[in-house]
Amino acid sequence: MVPVYERALIVGGGPGLSASLAQLLAREGLRVGIAARDVAKLEPLARETGAALHPCDAADPQSVESLFAAMTGALGGAPDVVVYNASARLRGPVTELDPRAVADALAVTAFGGFLVAQAAARRMLPARHGAILFTGASASVKGFAGSSPFAMGKFALRGLAESLARELQPQGIHVAHAIIDGAIRNPARGGEPVEAPDSHLDPEAIAGAYLALLRQDRSAWSSEIALRPWTERF
Repeated sequence: MVPVYERALIVGGGPGLSASLAQLLAREGLRVGIAARDVAKLEPLARETGAALHPCDAADPQSVESLFAAMTGALGGAPDVVVYNASARLRGPVTELDPRAVADALAVTAFGGFLVAQAAARRMLPARHGAILFTGASASVKGFAGSSPFAMGKFALRGLAESLARELQPQGIHVAHAIIDGAIRNPARGGEPVEAPDSHLDPEAIAGAYLALLRQDRSAWSSEIALRPWTERF
């Protein structure tokens, strides 16, 4: 049986993957909501897709609850697809990192994922229906030098996804984690090197992979997928 979804909420809106996902889900007929700290930058996307916008600090419990209350009204019901795409990058030698900044980065990348998933599950469980998708990264499975806070957050997010898949999937809620193993193409940042075509992931292709997850028959749900450019060597 392939679940049918009607309302999607993307937390961590911006250009690239979030925009491509909003566009695709809107074309598929879903009502879409997008949350970000700064939603003003998302207004052109909202006009294009008809998406509802709401400001949210994903690391703040009250802000997350306000988001879900607002989106339930704006979308005509609680979201039955929730995508957690928010994260915070903090780079530097471990001896020089500011502990407060590290804590803030972990709060957005991992704790925010917990808060959003908790709020989503509370609304999905009564109907035993829904999907919660988490956006991971190469750092979900391997830490890089000078990027320990990001690795810590993404490892934690992956652990959360694995735990929730085992807890919630038997109750009808599809939980999946996507490892984005490579850089995402972003023309606003100069695109990809001329000498290395196809070296970056196409955000529209990633969005298509997320849609494929949502279309899976529940007899064979994936709890994790890994996406990487075909030219990737590491």
